[in-house]
This record gives sequence, C-alpha cells and structure tokens, in this order.
Amino acid sequence: MATKGKNLSEIHRPGLPAAKSMKVGIACAEWNEEITGNLLAGAIITLEEAGVLRKNITIIHTPGAFELPLACQWLLQKNNIMGVIAIGSVIQGETRHFDFVCQGVTQGIMEVGLKYNKPAIFCVLTDHTLEQAMERSGGNHGNKGVECAMALIKMLNNSLSLKK
Repeated sequence: MATKGKNLSEIHRPGLPAAKSMKVGIACAEWNEEITGNLLAGAIITLEEAGVLRKNITIIHTPGAFELPLACQWLLQKNNIMGVIAIGSVIQGETRHFDFVCQGVTQGIMEVGLKYNKPAIFCVLTDHTLEQAMERSGGNHGNKGVECAMALIKMLNNSLSLKK
C-alpha cells in the first residue's frame, strides 16, 4: 500500500487561508458511525482552527453513504452555503453492493458540485476492512476529515479569489 506508515493529514496548516467569513455544510453518514464520527470531528476542528465560526457550519446526518449526494444538494441549494463536505465510510463486503454504492456516491457528489458550481468535497472512505477505515479516520494514516476540511477551505479561497 502506497500510504503505509504515512500520516496523510500532516499538511502545512499555517498556510490555510482565513476562513472566518465562510459558511459551509457537512453531510455525514450514520452508517459506520465510529468511522464517520471521527471524520466529522476532524473536519469540524480543522474548520474552526481555520476561523470558520461554529454557527456557520451546517450539518445534516444521513442514514448511509448513498444518501450523501442528495443531502449535499440540499445544503448547496441554500444560498448562504458556499461548499460542502460529504463524509461516509463504505467497507468492502462479500457482494458487489460495495461497488454500486461507491460508484453512485462518487458520481453523485461530483455531479452536485458541478450543478451548483460550488465545492463538494469527497470524504468517503472506501476501504477493504474496518481496520483500514480506522487508520484513515484518526489512526496511523491521519484523519481524512482533516484533509477534506483543508481542501474545502482552499477551494473556497480559490473561488473567492476568482471573483475579485
């Protein structure tokens, strides 16, 4: 595995743009809640550290990952929401259900971001095992929620700089 032994969340945080004026949404799946809860916590902490006010973070919980694109769409339909993070965890089972869920979620999140011309950040872990998901949600490989919050801030900063 290319990421073995690497904490992927060790990104230079001081270089993040100020985010005090940003209003963001997070759609978080309840399925595999021990994983998604860690991702959500990492995202919120990172957003707040960058200056996003807690009152400017709107969170919607969905039953599972497949419902994330619609929740992201609902969030992006609100004029004050500038971008979203879709948080989920899909773990490979014995059937092709994994493939269908992952494909639908990936395509749906991409399409909703393009439809609303706003960042829709993909924070859905698609791992073979629970252990792999745990490593990416606060374990040895960092916390993908942290990385995705940083990506959202950077994309929103890009968007704002293009409007000047």
